[in-house]
Amino acid sequence: MNTHAHLHLSPDQIYPFDARGIAKRFRHAAIFGALDALRTGETMRFVNDHDPLPLLDQLQTRYGEQVAIDYRQRGPDGVVIDFLKR
Repeated sequence: MNTHAHLHLSPDQIYPFDARGIAKRFRHAAIFGALDALRTGETMRFVNDHDPLPLLDQLQTRYGEQVAIDYRQRGPDGVVIDFLKR
């Protein structure tokens, strides 16, 4: 039995998540899993090659006010979005 909890090691509480390296059919499940693993006050910095508007709608439905969405970069080359767990 594993008695070790998941370690949150980032001193700034920002965890990178680069969706570009994940197969498209697995991306949303991986993103939801990563967000579920965040503790209150922690941030996932999401990088993607396009603006994930359908995903943002799904996040709003699933998490509501529990996850804040903050665009750090938004352009034709992709996006960087911080998801803050409240």
